[in-house]
Amino acid sequence: MASAIEAIVIGGSAGGLDALSQILPALPPAFALPIALVLHVHPRKPSHLAQVLSARCALPVKEAEDKEPLSAGTLYFAPPNYHLLVEQRRSFSLSVDDPVFFSRPAIDVLFESAADAFGPALAGVLLSGGSEDGARGIAQIQRSGGLTVVQAPGTASVPVMPNAALRLCAVRHVLPLSEIGPFLARLPASEQAAAGAAAVAAGGEEEQG
Repeated sequence: MASAIEAIVIGGSAGGLDALSQILPALPPAFALPIALVLHVHPRKPSHLAQVLSARCALPVKEAEDKEPLSAGTLYFAPPNYHLLVEQRRSFSLSVDDPVFFSRPAIDVLFESAADAFGPALAGVLLSGGSEDGARGIAQIQRSGGLTVVQAPGTASVPVMPNAALRLCAVRHVLPLSEIGPFLARLPASEQAAAGAAAVAAGGEEEQG
């Protein structure tokens, strides 16, 4: 099992949303880690990911905002037509730099910036997809000492993305889709992440009271 983790990044494209529909229900409401997600979405159409993901996830789900700090136990997703990056001070930034593998947001951009910010305290997950976006990013997480997970190509609706990652680096965990959610749920959160999640939960209880 991994050393203490402070954040998770997830990327996917074709078939990725279906994969998330199986992964997210495995995460308990008290899950401590922030999750940043990039799915390839249409750049000029309104995103409905908040509604779609909230229906499958016990965690708060929201579109990431520029300069917003990562909060424990929250699932963030990249807005359409913006790259999502993690800055050294553990906050998000949005960019309109050129597309990567014809995609903006791009998985590589999120993964590489998060690897620089979190180093070995990051877990990266690459799911089904039809391009090679994400392969360089997962390799960067691996080089930084982070935990790397790739969906087993045989369980991916479109295996191009997982296969590209496996060609590029020796990923630590190649898991069938059914095992990814339970694996993430067992990840050991850092004391900081756990404390942040506890504070968020306590705040919610006070509001209900």
